[in-house]
Amino acid sequence: MTTAPHVPGPPQGPGVQPPFPAPPVEGKGRRIGWGLGTGAGVALLICGGGLAALIGLGTSVTGALNEQAHAAVDSYLTALRGGRYDQAYGQLCERAQEQESASEFRSRVESEQRIQTWQLGDFDQLDLTVPVQATYENGQARRLEASLDQNTSTGRFEVCELGE
Repeated sequence: MTTAPHVPGPPQGPGVQPPFPAPPVEGKGRRIGWGLGTGAGVALLICGGGLAALIGLGTSVTGALNEQAHAAVDSYLTALRGGRYDQAYGQLCERAQEQESASEFRSRVESEQRIQTWQLGDFDQLDLTVPVQATYENGQARRLEASLDQNTSTGRFEVCELGE
């Protein structure tokens, strides 16, 4: 039996070199380590960036909610201080308007002392409340709490109650 001329024959004996080099073995662990380390670094950068973005978004949303709640309470108190009771009544939440008519509201707040100055605290997102440090016409200071609700059609905050 003869072999085809283009197919090499078997090696002749010991010490004969194979027709192709063996794959390199040295440094294989180092290359794997560099590859895994680079992959872990990229994953850490991506996850770290995502975490930073979530923290930034949460901070931004908290600030925006605090600002909207302050605007609602400040507008309500400004209307009361100015004697614009119909405007103040219009800023009440639906639940408060159902419990008290505009004329009942007007007679109640006209009989109370007016708040002259106030400082608002941080909005509590769980209870939907804003602490108010109020100073009345007679100089007496009290810590009040404004309870808020969100209007379902506009999404704006509205005052439901202002009390101790």
